[in-house]
Amino acid sequence: MSTLTSDKLSLALQDNLQVILQENQRLAQQLDLGAAVAIIPLIQHAERIFVVGAGRTGLILKAAAMRLMHLGLTVFVVGETTTPAIKAGDLLLAGSGSGTTSTIVKAAEKAVVAGAQVVVISTTATSPLAALATQVVVLPAAQKQDHGGEISKQYAGSLFEQGVLLLLDAIFQTLWGLDGTPAPELWKRHANLE
Repeated sequence: MSTLTSDKLSLALQDNLQVILQENQRLAQQLDLGAAVAIIPLIQHAERIFVVGAGRTGLILKAAAMRLMHLGLTVFVVGETTTPAIKAGDLLLAGSGSGTTSTIVKAAEKAVVAGAQVVVISTTATSPLAALATQVVVLPAAQKQDHGGEISKQYAGSLFEQGVLLLLDAIFQTLWGLDGTPAPELWKRHANLE
């Protein structure tokens, strides 16, 4: 690994930050807003919401689960020991760039069998996961195995993961605006055992 001066490191960091911001801006402009909007009533009308994702996408879905909990929704993270069985009336929110991650596909299959609805955020609408979905939102980002640099200059699935975070934060902001609960009231639901 080469060593750069502080000035060169600052320039490199600034350049990389601009690349990331520009790629996310382009992704947001290419997003099918109709597909994203269709998620909102599914969340609003779900009895309970379950989130599932692997790796960094899974971490982002956990962050979204926390925000939805702040709105007063009942939210569970698939795989946690206190997560109950999914059933009819529930919603599974699944994120997978490829739509082929076996554990996520299996979770969606079980959700469908139980009568739950499935929302998928992915880079593709043609995958085993997308085939199980009530609603699919396609983020036009590179999959983690795409190393060509044509869609994104970032490593692996970084643009997809960032897009999932931004999309779910925008959905939260929209739901919060519809709900109208003041921020101090939401804050009362924030974890206090930390």
